[in-house]
Amino acid sequence: MLKKNDIVKCEITDYSNDGNGVAKIDGLVIFVPDSAAGDICEIKILKVLSGYGFGKIEKIISPAAERQPSPCPISHLCGGCDFQHITYREEKRAKYNFVKAAFERIGKVDCTVLPTKSMDMPARYRNKAQFPVGRGADGQAVTGFYAKRSHRLVPCSDCLLQPKDLNEIAQHCVSLMNELGIKAYDETDRSGIVRHIYLRKGWVTGQIMVCPVCTKADFPQLGRLCEKLREKFPAIHTIVINVNNKNTNVILGEKNRVVFGPGKITDILCGVEIEISPHSFYQVNHDGAQKLYETAKESLELTQDDILLDMYCGTGSIGLSMADKVKQLVGVEIIPQAVENAKINAAKMNAANTRFICADAKQAAKQLLEEKFLPTAVIVDPPRKGCDQDTLDAIIQMNPPKISMISCNPSTAARDCKYLCQNGYKVEFVQPFDMFPRTKHVECVILLKNEKLKYKN
Repeated sequence: MLKKNDIVKCEITDYSNDGNGVAKIDGLVIFVPDSAAGDICEIKILKVLSGYGFGKIEKIISPAAERQPSPCPISHLCGGCDFQHITYREEKRAKYNFVKAAFERIGKVDCTVLPTKSMDMPARYRNKAQFPVGRGADGQAVTGFYAKRSHRLVPCSDCLLQPKDLNEIAQHCVSLMNELGIKAYDETDRSGIVRHIYLRKGWVTGQIMVCPVCTKADFPQLGRLCEKLREKFPAIHTIVINVNNKNTNVILGEKNRVVFGPGKITDILCGVEIEISPHSFYQVNHDGAQKLYETAKESLELTQDDILLDMYCGTGSIGLSMADKVKQLVGVEIIPQAVENAKINAAKMNAANTRFICADAKQAAKQLLEEKFLPTAVIVDPPRKGCDQDTLDAIIQMNPPKISMISCNPSTAARDCKYLCQNGYKVEFVQPFDMFPRTKHVECVILLKNEKLKYKN
């Protein structure tokens, strides 16, 4: 009987969709972080539960063919990366299997899962960075990332997923905090001011937003902090203080105070100029998003007769990239700032055939049904939890001939596709995208068609 603290020899045979390697020992599935399929290793059992357990590598006896030295010195500590220790080829294979397994086991959908599409830049691809700020042993401000499944800060001066300029801004910001006597937030007694350094970058424009997340909108030396940041980094286009004084793990608070610039940046995605404010959703991998959205657009085979509904539209980037191909575009988003950004983005394009609704997806779907709005094509880009059933039911009642689903969670995508397939739809294909290289996350484009309805090719 396997028990805690046992040291056992095993082979890692697969990966779980949370980024761990998988071994089978005495009928139990053991999850082992930082392992590679094909590793022969000795592991220490950390926990045994009913049917599965957790372990850690004590010694690698024979490394897997696809194992490689991690280029990041803290990847085994930080909670940001899962696959720095395997080749990119192996990572793509693992993600293909995540998606295929989800559609087979959860969706029970007979469909074609295409090979994972690569990213041209598997490093330094993120246009958004969220650096937690804490206090070191000497009380000075430090920044980095949280360790896996904890709020223990692992200092990091150069994250390989972030562009160098964002890393440098974050490091300089904490140096200035220490120089100016601005205290980092302490979760234990809820003292201090700066909780996170939140950064966004326009990949095409080069504009940078600096958004310190603070317990208050104003504090001594704020003006000097902003002045010194701008002196060193001329690409800073705006500085916004986000106020979050709640006892919460949620990073952003509801209120923003603009202290420099317009309070937003712009970028260009799929030919569309996009306005981005602190709360706006915008894909963190610009070049990957362009590939993703182009695949969604091509799969829908849009014509000037189509009426397009874009659910969970964010700043409108995906729908607006298709606006010139359709008769009408309606976008739905719950975040007011994002909707305002979408309207401004549409106005800049002179896209008079567009309309954006600020509402919960299921509420908006019901509203559109009452208006007898009947789209011929739907884009659904939900959060990780997927679509709620009311939203799916409303889409089914609208009866669109074609649906393009964009998902960052294969499990919820498979669940939602299963429900759509039970109500007249068929999955034509699933295309995985490695939008987040070196992490466990994978994005998908899924095309569904209602074979009972006529649609134009």
